[in-house]
Amino acid sequence: MGNFSRMTDIINSNLNAMLDQAEDPEKMIRLIIQEMEDTLVEVRSSSARVLAERKTAARHLEQVRDEATSWEGKARLAISKGREDLARAALQEKQAIEDEIALVEAELQATDEHIAQLNEEVSKLQQKLSDARAKQKALLMRERTVESRIKVKRQMQREKLDDAFQRFEHFERRMDNLEGQLESMDVGHEASPDLAAEIDALAEDERINDELERLKSELGEPGESR
Repeated sequence: MGNFSRMTDIINSNLNAMLDQAEDPEKMIRLIIQEMEDTLVEVRSSSARVLAERKTAARHLEQVRDEATSWEGKARLAISKGREDLARAALQEKQAIEDEIALVEAELQATDEHIAQLNEEVSKLQQKLSDARAKQKALLMRERTVESRIKVKRQMQREKLDDAFQRFEHFERRMDNLEGQLESMDVGHEASPDLAAEIDALAEDERINDELERLKSELGEPGESR
């Protein structure tokens, strides 16, 4: 009856509650399905043995019923021959066999009830197994859906990141271009230090010449023609 008790425990279990409490629902549902399948195999094997034993008991019942009928026939024959003593003995044998018949019939009735209950429980277990397999399929589909959504989100994030980098690179190129334009505008507008010094020297020389001509003019000496 161990298999029967285990099967009853499985049938009465709350599959959803077990999965909700499991750290790995997918692994849990695989173990539950395996347990159900193993239990079904064992219970069906036990059922086959019980059915074989019932057939043997049924054949034995037919035999003892035939024996009871035979002893009753012998009692009738003894009475017809005036042998009441033999008739009484035959009826005693018949009574003993009828007691055995009652025991075998009770045993068969109990076996039939057990088989009926077992078949009912097997049917429930099969339904439970179908539910578990459906739940397993739903979990697998849910897992695949989640994995697909994660892949899509990761791809979208990569695309957004790539777009951001492209815009940043475009901005850098634009700034480089603007800075180049600014530098090109400054070319030719800044005098070199040597050129400025040379121009300043010419101006200074011009002032000296003017001062020299003034002094010569005051002294009455002819100036240099320029």
